[in-house]
Amino acid sequence: MNTLAQQPSVLFVCVHNAGRSQMAAAFLTHLAGDRVQVRSAGSAPAATVNPAVVEAMAEAGIDVSAEVPKVLTVEAVQASDVVITMGCGDTCPVFPGKRYLDWELNDPAGQGVDAVRPIRDEIEKRIRGLIDEISPADQA
Repeated sequence: MNTLAQQPSVLFVCVHNAGRSQMAAAFLTHLAGDRVQVRSAGSAPAATVNPAVVEAMAEAGIDVSAEVPKVLTVEAVQASDVVITMGCGDTCPVFPGKRYLDWELNDPAGQGVDAVRPIRDEIEKRIRGLIDEISPADQA
């Protein structure tokens, strides 16, 4: 029931929805605002977001401390235009007509903030490229 046809929707999926997909969703929300509808989920969600991810994102000026890992649903995939997977393997449902991207990124699970920073920075770089591709700014 997307009333704004121009507003693309993106779903980020990883196993625990506690690290990579949370960082990607937070960057896309932060950088694109309401130009893009953002979801994230995990095939086997953790109880909480990785504390090193919360710290690394806070350093980038984005607060993800209130986020809660969510379970991946068929409905979330069906409602999304672009599905970006980050190591969820065969557990991600595939539907015709959706655009799928697989971003190979190190898993921040069990890592300290020093190991999470380069993952965070790579995700931000990829998100900036994604925004340019799916929701270009109006040319003046």
